[in-house]
Amino acid sequence: MIVATPVTAEERSAPAWGRARWIALADVADGSISSWRVVEVGWDESHDGGSHGSHHARVVRFLRDESVAAVVVDHVGEGMQRMLATMGIPVLRATAGAARASVLAAVSAVTPG
Repeated sequence: MIVATPVTAEERSAPAWGRARWIALADVADGSISSWRVVEVGWDESHDGGSHGSHHARVVRFLRDESVAAVVVDHVGEGMQRMLATMGIPVLRATAGAARASVLAAVSAVTPG
């Protein structure tokens, strides 16, 4: 399962989704991360560069292009929450600190067994 999470330059959990500079994409299976890639999305700059609809469309394209199945984040605005829910993408709670550990903790909290 591909999980997306906003990260800092140091690959620590970043506080917000829609204004993220970087998004890490983790392929998680059987309680471990098999691949990890950080993508500079620049949503911190593009967020206020147009309507909320155009920003949400950028995010939707990214999520679809990357086959994201879940998002791990500390904060998501109401409109973005609705959009993610419509897409069937769950929002899992991030924890402070290392982003990889945050992803594994969030996924293990919702994965049976």
